[in-house]
Amino acid sequence: MTAGSSSSNPTRILLLRHAKTAAPDRFHGAESDIGLGVEGHQQALAAAEALARLRPEAVYSSGMRRARETAEPIARSCGVEPGILPELHERRMGSMSNATIAEVRAEVDHFIRRWGEGDLDAAHPGGESYRAMRDRVVPPFSILAHRHRGETIVVVLHGVVIRVLITSLMESFSPADYHRIAIRHVAVNDLRYDDQGWTLVGTDHDPAALVLR
Repeated sequence: MTAGSSSSNPTRILLLRHAKTAAPDRFHGAESDIGLGVEGHQQALAAAEALARLRPEAVYSSGMRRARETAEPIARSCGVEPGILPELHERRMGSMSNATIAEVRAEVDHFIRRWGEGDLDAAHPGGESYRAMRDRVVPPFSILAHRHRGETIVVVLHGVVIRVLITSLMESFSPADYHRIAIRHVAVNDLRYDDQGWTLVGTDHDPAALVLR
């Protein structure tokens, strides 16, 4: 489905990355359950105030602490209980989890390039491949879209997971477009789902700039 397609009653999913962690200079895979730092808590509160104006019917997050600590103030502002989606945890990074970004950036980017070239099973030892992540996260995310047909919901996840979801679900994207998906902390990717499929209405929105559609 292309941008501009419409449905009388699409599901709107406001998909955002968690706020900034207490150690933002490090890669935090599924093995690291770090929470938010001071700035991250402030980001979550600001996002909560903005997103509440869109009146979402539900708020979800992965079960990881950094996602839950972002989603909880959003859910409170919206007057709903946060739901947990344990399958949508961050990528398993093996020995790279908790390494500094500077230490492992080149190796991480090497495997991302291989995904874009079609090698979806490429991964470092202990790391999760694109195919493994896609097979883990797409089914529960699709079930969520069906469960909330015609509603607006907020889903707080992780940078790699968001990129895998969007490059898997959108017809106009592929793994080669991995870096086209912006993942600033608490920035929103605005998705729609209807009988014709998925549409990415916009990426990298500041929550305060979103307009109810």
